[in-house]
Amino acid sequence: MAFAERLTAAWYAGHPALMLLRPLECLYRRVVASKRRRFEAGEGDIYRAPVPVLVVGNITVGGTGKTPMILWLIEHCRQRGLRVGVVSRGYGAKPPSLPWRVSAEQDPAQAGDEPLLIVQRSGVPLMIDPDRSQAVRALLASEPLDLILSDDGLQHYRLARDIELVLVDAVRGLGNRRCLPAGPLREPAERLQSVDAVLYNGASADRDGGFAFTLQPQALINVRTGQRQPLEYFPAGQALHAVAGIGNPQRFFATLQALHWQPIAHPFADHAPFTAQALEFHPALPLVMTEKDAVKCRAFAGADWWYLAVDAQPSTAFRAWFDQRLASLKL
Repeated sequence: MAFAERLTAAWYAGHPALMLLRPLECLYRRVVASKRRRFEAGEGDIYRAPVPVLVVGNITVGGTGKTPMILWLIEHCRQRGLRVGVVSRGYGAKPPSLPWRVSAEQDPAQAGDEPLLIVQRSGVPLMIDPDRSQAVRALLASEPLDLILSDDGLQHYRLARDIELVLVDAVRGLGNRRCLPAGPLREPAERLQSVDAVLYNGASADRDGGFAFTLQPQALINVRTGQRQPLEYFPAGQALHAVAGIGNPQRFFATLQALHWQPIAHPFADHAPFTAQALEFHPALPLVMTEKDAVKCRAFAGADWWYLAVDAQPSTAFRAWFDQRLASLKL
């Protein structure tokens, strides 16, 4: 098990050795608190866009389902006649210049896996730049938009925001509730009290202080050809290789098990690059991966490689709440 995996496991198991990291945690908390205080006081270079900005982020390290939720928000807003754009840091992307407009045919090494997935699925105007304020300016200069969605960026305090949505894994929660590096939190747990809504990925029902949402498997898509097959394409008990280079690979493997398949798990680091050689597994079985991983594998995918398409399904209460917030912004 890699060091990052061992550290993550310790965060969520509450390993006593993490006590040794408390001094570093205290320093981290002071830095984070200072940035937050400056933002609340309006100090520093803070950009306020001429259209509403909605941040979809988290306070924990690791995957919480942001990309499927962003895709749901894009579609939901479009159904209400809104012109939506997205900005992203573009983690791991190496574009020729910044800010960079992502298009569907670009190389994932250039555009980043998550931004490319979002554009390929939705066709949304999307700009990447670690400075999200700069990305918003560039996007608005190129497109007439009504609303900007920021993929992550909750802690990017150079960008003013009108709505903050925070996603939390309903199973893992906040781990040991400690900040980095002694725990998985990017900001103290109290930060959840100041955001507009908390959504719990995998929760069966809304809970006090938060809404439920799930990731619902929709179909199997052939990575090489794009052919779409129903979930019944693989019978119950099907053995297969399962690849996940996401923040929480175990959630993906559990999803495959819930579909009554027998996955042989191959976890990779979040945003990991792939090669055909790295994905040569034995015995020869169908290979199923996440959609985020598939965007990096199309050029060399095998004939029996598939990705599991999933859609976010937020609760009815969240849909009603969100529509009220959009109305309050006069959108």
